[in-house]
This record gives sequence, C-alpha cells and structure tokens, in this order.
Amino acid sequence: MPAQINIREEAGRCLLCENAPCSAACKSADPARAVRAIRFDNFSQAAKSFASASEQELEAAEKACIHYDYPIRLRALSAAVGPVPAVEKLPSLETTFCGIRCENPFFLASSAVCTNYEMVAQAFEAGWAGVFYKTICMQDIQEVSPRFDAVKQPDGRFSGFRNMEQLSENPVEMDFDILRRLKRQYPNKVVVASIMGQTEEQWIELAQMAEKAGVDAIELNFSCPQMRMAGMGSDVGQNPELVTFYTAFVKQAVGIPVIPKMTPNVAALTQVAMAAYFAGADGISAINTIKSVTLGGEVSGKKVISGYSGPAVKPIALRFILEMAKNPVMKNLQLSGIGGIVTWRDALEFLQLGCRNVQVCTAVMEYGYRIIEDLTAGLQNYMAGRGVSSVEEIIGEELDNFVRVQDLDRATKVFPTIDREKCIGCGRCYISCRDGGHQAITFGADRTPRIVGTRCVGCHLCRLVCPTGAMGISKRVNK
Repeated sequence: MPAQINIREEAGRCLLCENAPCSAACKSADPARAVRAIRFDNFSQAAKSFASASEQELEAAEKACIHYDYPIRLRALSAAVGPVPAVEKLPSLETTFCGIRCENPFFLASSAVCTNYEMVAQAFEAGWAGVFYKTICMQDIQEVSPRFDAVKQPDGRFSGFRNMEQLSENPVEMDFDILRRLKRQYPNKVVVASIMGQTEEQWIELAQMAEKAGVDAIELNFSCPQMRMAGMGSDVGQNPELVTFYTAFVKQAVGIPVIPKMTPNVAALTQVAMAAYFAGADGISAINTIKSVTLGGEVSGKKVISGYSGPAVKPIALRFILEMAKNPVMKNLQLSGIGGIVTWRDALEFLQLGCRNVQVCTAVMEYGYRIIEDLTAGLQNYMAGRGVSSVEEIIGEELDNFVRVQDLDRATKVFPTIDREKCIGCGRCYISCRDGGHQAITFGADRTPRIVGTRCVGCHLCRLVCPTGAMGISKRVNK
C-alpha cells in the first residue's frame, strides 16, 4: 500500500454502492459513508465515519469491496482524512424564501426527481427542505424512450447531462392530490407547485388548483426547452410580453407567492426577468436547461437538440444569477438558484451571489437523495469554520466583489513566480506559453523553466496548466 494517496482521486473511484459490502464487513464504522463524504467535499463527516474502525476491520472492508478494477484503499483514505475535527456547535441552516420558512436552502428542482408522492416523501425524510414538484400541465405528455444522455469525465462522473424530459405525465387531479397529501403529511416542508399553461385560462386554472391544494408557492415554468407543443416552455420565456401577461394573470388569481422560472436560452435574461418583476413576481428561479447538441449521443434513437444540465452549466447559471442580483431595479426580487449543483461548495457560490435557496436535479439523478447529508453537513462545517452563525450572513456576500469590465485595472500587471522546490521540470508551462501565450518562458536541457520578464504580459496561463502548483503570483507592478 502506498504511503501517500490522493484522497479525492481514490474516493472518485468508489462506485457508491447501495448497501455497500465494505460497510457490511466493517462492524464498528461505515467506510462507504466516509468515502461518499470525501466525494462530496465533506471531510469532517468522512473522519467521523472512519473514526471507530480498526486496521483489521478496514482490511476486511477492502477485501469485501466489489470494485471492477481493484478495491478502494480504505486504510489509506482513513489515515489521510485524519482525526475527527472538534466543532462545538453547528450553525443553523434555516432561511426564508418569499416569506416562507425553509429548514435549509436545499430543494429538489422540478424534474424527474420528484414525480410522485413516494419520491418526494423519501426526499423529505432524507432531509431536503422542499420541492419544486414536476411541472403540471393540461396537455397529454408523451415522452420518448430513451430520453437521457450523459457527457462523462474519465472517472465516469457526469460533466454534463442531456435530456428530452418534458412535464408530468400524471393526470392534473392526481398531481394536485399528491401535493395536498405532501403538505398535510409534511407541514414543515416547503411544497411548490410548478405549472405550465398554453393559454391565459389554463395558467389561471392551474394556479388556482395549486392554491386550493394548499401549496406554499407556485412556480411558472417559462423555460422548458424541449416542449413538443408550440407556445409553451421556453417559447414563452423568450418573450417578455408573454412573461408579463402570464405572470400578471396568475398574480391576480392567487394570494400565494408566484415564482417564474427563467430560460437561459436568451441573449439577456434580465430583460425577461424584469418583465416578470414588473408583473408582480415574488421571486425568480434560474436557470433551466440549456439547449444543446452532443454528436456522440442519441435520445429515442435520434440526434436532436435538447436541454443540457450538470456541472458544466454552473458557470453559466452563476452568470445569470449575478446579472439579476446586480440589477438595481430588481434588488428586492428573491432568487432560487439552479444549475450544476453537486457539492455544498457549488451551493455556496449561488448563495454568495444572492440566492436564498438552491434547487438540485442532475446530481440527485446520478447519486440519489442521500447527497443531502453532505450538502447540509458540508455547508454547516464551512460556516462553523468561518464563525458564521446564520445562512443569512453569506447570502449575497460576494456581490460587491464583482465589477464591470470597464472598471478593471489595465495599467498594471502581475508576474508569475516559480517555486523551484515544487517544480518537477515537466515543461507544461513552457509549451502553453510558447503555443498559447507570449513566448515568455524558456526551457532548456536542464529542464528548468525561466520567465522572460520583457515578454511576459502576466496572463498566468502557465500557472493554470502547472500540474504541481509550482507557479505562484508576485506583487502587482506598473506596466
């Protein structure tokens, strides 16, 4: 067994089994839970789950591992995560959204992860604070099969997920009865009805049925990118006039919060969001999936344009959230963030840009409802480490750090530096600077890179490609 191990890479090999054989073989600890905690960036929980295991038990757990390649090196992982950190008291994750109390900021997004009573009840029992239930409509929804495709990283994890899923296939009355039962059984959870109409009358009728069912709020799906019927989904969300009208119709018809869901398939989302805001929207959900093409994948045996989600879309989602949060006209509009959230760190970024809750879909489809444990515990441990006592303290805290492009400093530059102890002489910095930069690094027979100050513009491409972290940052100087 190696003396050192890259714990993220090793945990990334784990299959995340159901009823994991490794934990069944380890009587005093839960190695499967520990490895999952590492996968989702929750090292405190990993230490706790490994804490009581002996060397012999972890050896037995390794032998029980069913990995198709070679067993996960549990003993090395246990040694690497170290002792259980001391935390006196974990902060509360409670927040509010559109005046509704939420026990934590984590919700299921309106999608395949919440299509019936049993699924949502299971999620609530696991610890999710609320659900934006799968969109209800009056049309006959006929789905294709298969309808999913994934773009994967080398270790098998999704980097992007493509789907042709539309809306709920249940009868309207069945879905509203499900929502009624959920709110009755789980009064402290937040139940949001997502609806989509094709006419003014349908939007109003669905909204009133939702309110009668006792839900906490209504989400208006203006954003599904793969509707087979015209005049629905993103067809509406790309038209500020329709967004204004339908939002206003629903606001006048019900007394509970109304939350339009925005499509990213527009040039300027803030224009459409402002239309919803002026029509009286209480909040905004953003974003839905991005129209995309993956040439290597098919849905229903055909190649087609469809929605794209998963980790790859997070920077795009954050851009739209930032633009809305920085818009002075909509400064009082509350935001629910969606797009590429897998770990608590992903969720934190949405919160720091002003979101009061986040919605998760693709990560649940890949890993299950169980990820809520690491989302909540990871965020709590982060807050405790910072001395933050409330989620409210981190909501929007990064907004002031973002400036306009024209406000950037263009009169100075920062040279990279080389840490000779970390540098292994691979030459990656030289190659990238030569072929994609400003030819400001030399690399000779001694395999030692050197920076040519007269040519370096301080772009720091070299630092980004360095595999060992040997490239650092010097002081900012005038050009």
